[in-house]
Amino acid sequence: MSALPFPEPPLTDGTVLLRAWHEADEAQRHAGFADPLCQQFSWSPATPFTEEHTRAAFAQDEEGRLAGESLNLAVTDATHTGVIWGGTSIYDVDPRSASASVGYWLAPQARGRGIATRTLRLLSAWALGQLAVERLTLTCAPDNAASQRVALRCGFVREGVLRSHLPFQGARRDTMIFSLLPGELR
Repeated sequence: MSALPFPEPPLTDGTVLLRAWHEADEAQRHAGFADPLCQQFSWSPATPFTEEHTRAAFAQDEEGRLAGESLNLAVTDATHTGVIWGGTSIYDVDPRSASASVGYWLAPQARGRGIATRTLRLLSAWALGQLAVERLTLTCAPDNAASQRVALRCGFVREGVLRSHLPFQGARRDTMIFSLLPGELR
């Protein structure tokens, strides 16, 4: 499998800009993802999230990209790209089945402003077009109502619940699954 390319130019709608992570983003990336709401829904280990996890994420991001399996991007303010609003990723990329998954998280100051919806639309359009993905999946916790609303707003269809789907913070968690096919993005 070949490396996934970074979108060039970076993806933007004039409000949100999705770009490669930079080492200078480390403090903002850590602070945003360390927020209790991100930890509640996005941090699966039972161990506390640390700055070392953030540092390690940069290397893991590049390993996944070079393997053609995933691409992680910073979600930034399009007018000031040094302001990190969150992160987004395309992962489980499988060219043979033309499928992939998408995800996102937002720092507290970015929530409730439509940024997650804008982010998901930008990344999904790019994956469907540039990567020729024919099925995108999005998963979230059953109690993550905000992520479910974002998925539906973008045209993802709720397919159901994957019971006891994954290890999560020392237990197992159900997962809601949504999908998006070409022509369905809103």
